[in-house]
Amino acid sequence: MSQSSIAKSQPMTSVTKPPILSLAPTLPLANVITTLRLVLLLVVVLITYQLPPVWMYLNIFLLILLFTTDALDGYVARARGEASEFGALYDIAIDRIVELVLLVVFFDLDYVPLWVVLLFIIRGNLVDAIRSNYSASSQKTPFSMTTSRIGAWLVGGKFMRTFYAVIKAVTFCWLALIEALKTGMPEIISTFYLMPVATGLILVSAALCVVRGMPVIFEYLTGDRKE
Repeated sequence: MSQSSIAKSQPMTSVTKPPILSLAPTLPLANVITTLRLVLLLVVVLITYQLPPVWMYLNIFLLILLFTTDALDGYVARARGEASEFGALYDIAIDRIVELVLLVVFFDLDYVPLWVVLLFIIRGNLVDAIRSNYSASSQKTPFSMTTSRIGAWLVGGKFMRTFYAVIKAVTFCWLALIEALKTGMPEIISTFYLMPVATGLILVSAALCVVRGMPVIFEYLTGDRKE
């Protein structure tokens, strides 16, 4: 029998190649939503500095969307089983970027005093460093490190986290509204006392920033935390 006949008589085995898409790493949807918040932030900054003041009305809507997706990414992570240590730290990092960039923008626009910006920077860096160290050593989520009842409520409690986020969202949207009205309808700002309200919102945000950060710092320094 010839070699060609032997070759024809042998069954051909096919090599199954894995799908190309299965080789690519998949990014959790929750992290995609978190990243989208960073994109929205850049759009807000672009509109503020590159477009006419009337576009600030669009910024109000974008800021609402920006802070709404902050709650959405956490919900999606839990619903899809995508909650992870990295996801929690990534969400905190984007939260801090959004918070500080907006503070710097409205400081530049003469709405937020310098001491408030510095307060948020100092508090944010201290608390985030402590949380990162805790998560790395314990393999637990950052919000689980406080052990006292009042500390757990202030830092990780659903009500306080939501309340703090809402206060910041309202503050930044309120400041965007004032900036939008400044050109077209400035009389409304003084007639309805929009600036005193803005000052009150800024002070409340600053107070909550300190109050929610103190339990983390205190319990870490005293060693009174979950291991």
